[in-house]
Amino acid sequence: MFLLSKIAWLAVQPLSLVFGLLVLGIAALAFKFRMLACVLHGIAALVLFVTIFTTTGAVALQRLEGVFPKPASDPDEVACMIVLGGAVDTEVTTVRSEIELNQAADRFVEMARLARLFPDAKILVSGGDGSLSGTYEGDADSSARFLANMGVDTSRLVRENTSRTTQENVANVQALMQEFRFSPCLLITSAFHMPRSIGLFRAAGIDVIPWPIDYRTSGRAQLGFDFTQPTSNAQLTATAVREWLGLAAYRILGRIDRIVPQP
Repeated sequence: MFLLSKIAWLAVQPLSLVFGLLVLGIAALAFKFRMLACVLHGIAALVLFVTIFTTTGAVALQRLEGVFPKPASDPDEVACMIVLGGAVDTEVTTVRSEIELNQAADRFVEMARLARLFPDAKILVSGGDGSLSGTYEGDADSSARFLANMGVDTSRLVRENTSRTTQENVANVQALMQEFRFSPCLLITSAFHMPRSIGLFRAAGIDVIPWPIDYRTSGRAQLGFDFTQPTSNAQLTATAVREWLGLAAYRILGRIDRIVPQP
């Protein structure tokens, strides 16, 4: 399933889809199907325009970020926290023997902040190497060095370093929570990823408290044209498409009880 999901995403992400449509259009021209070629190239142009020159991605991602609002203040007490992987650039971290965080770095930053604020809280980091090669250091292993650099006692850390997907995160965390008898934990992950994560944790019967972080939108985006930041728009659109497809797939497979789990 992991390999299938990786291959499927390579094929259907917006820019890959545009490339595929262009190639099919060229093939159609080669076989004298000019009308079909025009249709395919027209669709490719439309997908590309929507991806890089509109706020569609921001609006779609914003919808997910707003499902589970973050509390206005820190909790009075935190017994444990679960941090889902995805904050580390695993290839660069492994090759350079450094800890290089990516756009989801807030997951680790918030983990360190709360760890210092609540010195008795246990920290469970779930995340292995999600690459196709499987040769890189995952988030869970990197987290030990990161927390040590932040002055946090790593004896509080429980590492789950084999999961490659959110589904595997939940299954492996479930086993660890039963082993260590953790009380209800804060769940730290990106705000747009929280609905899918909460849906899976609920389905597994795990009681967690949503603690969304790593917001990618302002919360005020409206559908329209945006010619000022095509690269950023493309990235937001790709992230939104991936998350919405993940929600749809998990719902079809019966892993969550609705497409967008609610509070």
